[in-house]
Amino acid sequence: MIVYFAGLGSMGLGMAVSLLRAGHEVHGSDPDAARVALLQEAGGHGLQGDAPPAEAVISVVLNADQTRAVLFGPEGLAGRARSGAVILSCATVAPPFAAEMAAEAQARGLLYIDAPISGGALKAAEGRLSIMASGAPEAFDAADPLLKAMAEIVHRLGDTAGAGSAMKAVNQLLAGTHIAAMGEALAFAAAQGLDLRRVVDVISVSAGTSWAFENRAPHVVDGDYIPRSKVDIWRKDLGIVTDIAAAAGLPLPVVATALEQFRAASAAGLGDEDDAAITKYVARQGGIDVPEGS
Repeated sequence: MIVYFAGLGSMGLGMAVSLLRAGHEVHGSDPDAARVALLQEAGGHGLQGDAPPAEAVISVVLNADQTRAVLFGPEGLAGRARSGAVILSCATVAPPFAAEMAAEAQARGLLYIDAPISGGALKAAEGRLSIMASGAPEAFDAADPLLKAMAEIVHRLGDTAGAGSAMKAVNQLLAGTHIAAMGEALAFAAAQGLDLRRVVDVISVSAGTSWAFENRAPHVVDGDYIPRSKVDIWRKDLGIVTDIAAAAGLPLPVVATALEQFRAASAAGLGDEDDAAITKYVARQGGIDVPEGS
């Protein structure tokens, strides 16, 4: 299939390369020209004006505003897609926004899948993502070759856009609070004089573990804060969670506390670092030493 791909960050590039590996023709765009160059090195193309019309458009951008712009803005990719092409929108957004985008696609004669992703950069590169997806059956039929190339499992959550985004919000609620708890746990361990490498070894096989702990705590131990997922991602995603909950009249005090921690860490200059840097923020509040990185 001829695929237009918007957003070649840590997740998007891996997804695009997985499509190339499966034999699809990928034309990608990203604000960072170096990311487009990496796609080209893997056999893809920069998205130029003379690219053939898309049979599919995949958007892996940061937020709702970027999603709207790359799909339906003045130079949006939907305007360069064939009639009946399918859009896969993968950003974490509120369910009503996903429904709005699906309606816009339908009005233009396009199919739409609300398709948030999970799994991290490594699984994206391996074509082993988990995709939380909702959309019309005909949209899934059109996207099937792409989903098979990018995902280990596709959770079909309904026939209308919004359910995928709601499920992603549940995932982000847990992942964000787990990462915040990981940061507090490692700072606490350091305050007790424990060797953080041993803490990772012990907790990873104990009841207190989580995927977030096992994945992020080694970054802290190694002093490696190169961003795979930034602190600022959680300002956005937990903000979406709290907005959805507020609309439902549901208090989420644990999420609210985690969100404030990420906001404070960002204000302290850590927003562009790996989200494991929440540990540095917590530790600094108590004058505790943890690996700071370069």
